[in-house]
Amino acid sequence: MSAPVFLAEGGALGALSAGDVYVLDGAEGRHAGVVQRRGPGERLDVVDGAGTRLRCVVDVVEGGEVRLRVDEVVAEPAPAVVLTLVQALAKGDRDELAVEAAVEVGVDAVVPWQADRSVVVWRGQRAAKSHAKWVATVRSAVKQARRACLPPVAEPVTTRQLAARVREVVAAGGAAVVLHEEATVPLARVPLPAGSTGATPGAGTDGAGAPAVLLVVGPEGGIADAEVAALEEAGAVAARLGPHVLRTSTAGPVAVALLCERLGRWS
Repeated sequence: MSAPVFLAEGGALGALSAGDVYVLDGAEGRHAGVVQRRGPGERLDVVDGAGTRLRCVVDVVEGGEVRLRVDEVVAEPAPAVVLTLVQALAKGDRDELAVEAAVEVGVDAVVPWQADRSVVVWRGQRAAKSHAKWVATVRSAVKQARRACLPPVAEPVTTRQLAARVREVVAAGGAAVVLHEEATVPLARVPLPAGSTGATPGAGTDGAGAPAVLLVVGPEGGIADAEVAALEEAGAVAARLGPHVLRTSTAGPVAVALLCERLGRWS
């Protein structure tokens, strides 16, 4: 069984090496030492959310402070193509379910989208609280999937802002795909960028030297025709996921899985 993963509370781990001691404290230390009752000799991993993983053995546990011996430091390469889920806000926590599963599958970044037909609206304090819930959902999914990279959650975008981002990504050599049940092009045939291994996420292309793939998923009421037109005009391609119409909570993770396979991440 793979070792459980805990997130380092601030600071990179790359300066550490085998034989060093790392102290896991704070919320993650309490979770390991008090909630999960990890004991001496057990193995666990600590990740910094930026691709560095410490493979460790528990040495001493003192309440919420866990003293670890570092056996190995692993620097996991950044993706050659940055896969971003643009998830429309949806009612009944369906958007959070989509984000959770997509992160477990392997998405690299998440963008909340205030679509025209989104029943849920993020405004004022609700926007801050909802965004924080998405961030917490991503953290939990990263730990569940034993990932070393923590996908960022962007601030919510309007359709106009999303169209502008699509233009940037496509101009930089990336691709944008809008899932739509009436599209004639299957997702399996949408051209994808080749990418460059080892690039790190950034602003314009969603990666410094790494092209991006934006995967746009609409709300439970579907994407409005005007929105599809605006995104296609910006350079996006409307694609059909399959023969069945999936819920907004299901479509994104399924599409992310298919794209991960096409990008060679699972081969």
